[in-house]
Amino acid sequence: MPTYNKLVRNKIPEIISSSGKKANCRILGKDEYIKELDRKLDEECAEYQTDKNIEELADILEVIYAIAEARGYSATELERVRLEKSEKRGGFIQRIFLENVED
Repeated sequence: MPTYNKLVRNKIPEIISSSGKKANCRILGKDEYIKELDRKLDEECAEYQTDKNIEELADILEVIYAIAEARGYSATELERVRLEKSEKRGGFIQRIFLENVED
């Protein structure tokens, strides 16, 4: 019997049940949920670093939205802050790599 001990997407227990297996799950409290979301973000980032595909990027985004919501922010607020920061400091599109700064 494989042991996972990790946060999974909402439909995973249903998918497991439909295959004839039994998923043993529990609902996390708020603090544990945020901790597990942070672990999930690390997991998804590592998977992206290995595979470099759009599905892994989408997984990262899903986890980021869940973290924002769990911490009391909406996706709209998150995007507003991202845009404000981009307007003030720029994005990364120009591929600028800072090597050093001289006095």
